Amino acid sequence: MLTQNNSNRMTELRTVLDRSTVPAPHREDMSFAMTLGKQGLAPPWPTGPQQATDWQIRQTLNVLEQADVCVISPGAHAAVMAAAATLEPADVTTLDRETDIHAPTGFVVLPEPVVLVNRGGGLSDTVAFGWQFITQHQVLPTSTYPGVQLTTFMDRDGPVQPPEWRMVVTQARANHTPLPPFVPDGMYGLRGDRATTDQSTEDLASLSAEHRQLNQALNRVARPNAPSEIGEWDGGRIEDAHDDFAARYMFAFWRLASHGTTSIGPVTPRPPSAHPDTTSQRPDRDIRVVRLTHQVPSQRARPEDARQSRVYSRRWPVRMHKVRQWYPSTQEHRLIWRGPYIKGPADAPLVMGEKAYLID
Repeated sequence: MLTQNNSNRMTELRTVLDRSTVPAPHREDMSFAMTLGKQGLAPPWPTGPQQATDWQIRQTLNVLEQADVCVISPGAHAAVMAAAATLEPADVTTLDRETDIHAPTGFVVLPEPVVLVNRGGGLSDTVAFGWQFITQHQVLPTSTYPGVQLTTFMDRDGPVQPPEWRMVVTQARANHTPLPPFVPDGMYGLRGDRATTDQSTEDLASLSAEHRQLNQALNRVARPNAPSEIGEWDGGRIEDAHDDFAARYMFAFWRLASHGTTSIGPVTPRPPSAHPDTTSQRPDRDIRVVRLTHQVPSQRARPEDARQSRVYSRRWPVRMHKVRQWYPSTQEHRLIWRGPYIKGPADAPLVMGEKAYLID
C-alpha cells in the first residue's frame, strides 16, 4: 500500500514537472527532493518505489520505538482543529522546531478519527501523528535544512471502511499478520528553521499561492481551500484538497502548546495490566495528556442581562483569531492565536456538532 502511494505521488510530480520550466535533466532529482528529500532521505535516491517504502517503514518504526507519547483531550483537539483552519501554507514555514516542539521524537493520538476529503474527493481518516527531527535535502541548488518528518496514521477500524480496505484487513488476519490498530498512511517533511519568519505579508501570501498552484496542478479535480483569519470547527469532515491538513494540524498543536493555550502534562504511568505482555522486550510506554490550559467563556454577561442568563447543558468550541505578534525582545514576528474559547459549564460534555457518516 505504501509502495503504491509512493509510486502514485512520484508519477503525479513527474507529470507536473514535465509541463514546467524546470530543465529536463533535473526533473527526476527535483521530484525526489520534493518528496523523499523533504522527508529526510539524503541522495543517492532509491532506484524504485520499494526501496523508498523500506526506508519509510524504518523511519516509522524508529518513531514508534523512541517517541514521547501524548493523547490529546477533546477540548484541546477542538482548539487545534480551529487553529489549523486559520493557517495558510506559508504560516507553517514559520515553524521553529527548537522552541515550538517539546520533544524531538513524538507521537500524538487524537480523541477520535478526523475524516478527510482528499484530492479527487476520496475519503480517509487520521487518528494519530508521529514526528521526529531530521535534516531535509533539497536540490537546485543543493542545500540542507533542519526539518521535521511527520507521519500520519489512519484508524484500522475507523469510520472509513470501503470494501477494498475491509478485504485487506480480512486477508491480513487470514495470513496471521493482522494490521495494527494504527496504520501508517503518509509521510511529510516540514522545515523547522523559521524559514519565513521575517517575510512580509505579501511574500507569505505569494508563497501560499504558489503552494496552492502546485497542488491544484497535482489534483485531477481542483477543490477550493481558503483559510481565514478566524477559525472554528464543528466536528465535520475536513476538505484536504491540497494535502496539507497534517502539516497545519501539527503546526497548530505544537504552537498552541508552546505559547500556553494547551498544556502537555507530566508523564502518567499506566496502571498495571491484568494480562501483561511477557513477550515484549520493553514495557508499555508512559503517556502525557494534552489539555486546554484555560477554558474562558466567549461572552461575559452584562449586569443588565444577569436575570436572562442561560443555563447550558453542554460545552462547545467557539472561534479563535490568528495574529502575527511582534516580540520586541527577539525582534521578530511570531504567529499566535487569541482564543480559543470553550463555552459552557466546565462539567458539561463537550460537543463538536452532529456527525453522521455513511462511508462505504
